[in-house]
Amino acid sequence: MSCERRTFSICIPAYNRARYLPSLLDSIFAQGFKNFEVVICEDRSPERNEIATIVQSYVDLFPGVIRYYENKTNLGYDANIRNLVEHAKGQYCFFMGNDDLMCKGALAHVNGLIQRHPNVGFILKSYAVFDHSPDAFSQEIHYFKEEREFNPGRQAIVVCYRRSGVISGYIVNRDDAYACATSQFDGTLYYQMHLTASVLLTKSAVFSPELLVLCRNSEPPDFGNSEKEKNIYTPGCYTTQARIKMVSGALSIIAALKDAQGEDFLEDIKRDYANYFYPFIRDQLFLSPKAYLSLYWGYWKLGFGKYPLFHFYCLGCYLIGVRRFDAITGIVRRYLGHTVQIGVNLR
Repeated sequence: MSCERRTFSICIPAYNRARYLPSLLDSIFAQGFKNFEVVICEDRSPERNEIATIVQSYVDLFPGVIRYYENKTNLGYDANIRNLVEHAKGQYCFFMGNDDLMCKGALAHVNGLIQRHPNVGFILKSYAVFDHSPDAFSQEIHYFKEEREFNPGRQAIVVCYRRSGVISGYIVNRDDAYACATSQFDGTLYYQMHLTASVLLTKSAVFSPELLVLCRNSEPPDFGNSEKEKNIYTPGCYTTQARIKMVSGALSIIAALKDAQGEDFLEDIKRDYANYFYPFIRDQLFLSPKAYLSLYWGYWKLGFGKYPLFHFYCLGCYLIGVRRFDAITGIVRRYLGHTVQIGVNLR
């Protein structure tokens, strides 16, 4: 490999889940497009030694491609994403969750998108979700039927902001992401959404109709270990408090854009959330009526009460239950001929 700057930095925030790391790395090194580096930042997890041993075995197999860093303290999700951007040297950061897989041909496909759209700052991905075997998808998420470019500013931000919550397959221009680095949103679990909004003020977004990543849906979340996350998130689950905090954090990020840039997208983003609110209540439908009403009121206070679809999702889903609503959603997706996002796992 020449000293010319590589196209991609494959960025992996590593925290536990060492058993999945070989499969992830295999899916990356199986790519036909080879102009990439792999950057791994281990966030002081209990499985640090196992992760280091696995990484070293791949360093031996692929010398000069992997750069591995061990954080001195547990930074938490948001700060570690920022840490990876800082260490990345490629033109674009291509993030991968530590238990997910990169689809065959993904890098070549994204490189083609970049070549066809030279002003692209962010790639809006298509992806699939699997529960146990990557050969059996439980969901396939395609936001549009064909490749599309969205103009910088309001159009790109409103389309991409909510849809950038899943970290696997999150692809952003590295230098633009580095330029807007901030610790202001640490603890929101949505630092990448800050990057999305900031980068798309001046750069376009491009949607990829091809599946880029496969996301594992069987692992509980690992948030709640860093100083910024303690007493807010509980490792192993998303509590009611956590769900409200996450949505509130996403809104605080887009609201801050007005303070910094004078651009007000908050109402557009709230409306977009309200129109697709199911992911933010799905794992809370087991709550007692009293507890669920508390969740409902918490979201209402964030400003969603004026949107009819918010009430439809919150009340309708609770009344008919997860299984029936999932079945209805599946019918609607098949009728429309494409799928929509109904999952919000981050790691």
